[in-house]
Amino acid sequence: MEELSKAISEADANRCEAMETDTIYGEHKRQAISKNGLNLKRSRRKGLVMYFWQVTSAHTISFSIAGMIALALFDYREWWTSEYISAFYRDINSPILALGGFLQIFRGIFVALILLPLRKTFFEEKLGLLKLALIVFGFSIVSTYAAAITSFDGLIYLKVPIIYHIKGIPEGLIWLSLFIGILYISIKYSHKKIVTVMSIILVVLIALMSIIGYFDASGYFNINP
Repeated sequence: MEELSKAISEADANRCEAMETDTIYGEHKRQAISKNGLNLKRSRRKGLVMYFWQVTSAHTISFSIAGMIALALFDYREWWTSEYISAFYRDINSPILALGGFLQIFRGIFVALILLPLRKTFFEEKLGLLKLALIVFGFSIVSTYAAAITSFDGLIYLKVPIIYHIKGIPEGLIWLSLFIGILYISIKYSHKKIVTVMSIILVVLIALMSIIGYFDASGYFNINP
């Protein structure tokens, strides 16, 4: 009887120890799952922030560079002041135009929001950026909702001569090529900090030059009495 009682006591002790071990293991497992879930949420949040920055910076940089190239190569000052364009475009020396580079940051955020539901399609699938380029070319250059210059409806409804539509195409193609190219680089080399740092520097420079240009065009730097 004494041996049986001892055996039962040992069995109870072993059972309690096993239960305590299971409890500790279960607690560790729950903590690990909770930690992994938290890390996953942080990773997703970080990826979302990176996505918005990639789209916004790519748009802002490409828009500014395309505008500068077009201004230098296509004599936009003469084009802008023509009777057809000046009738509905602001004056080329208007302060708000100088601020355009800075305002493109907000437009880039809108673009990122619009593309967000199709983020995986364009940014993770094979040839995703090529698909994005075709869609942007179709809806932003050729088949716009409004009758814009270079668009299909623009050719139908605007009184602007066809040469003005032709002149507007290169800038759109330059912007689109730069936009997709910068996106490709920022996605492929997203693990390299230098790429993100360079994009931040460029966007800050564009914003600063744009703001300075706005104040200059507004006459704030005019030192004449």
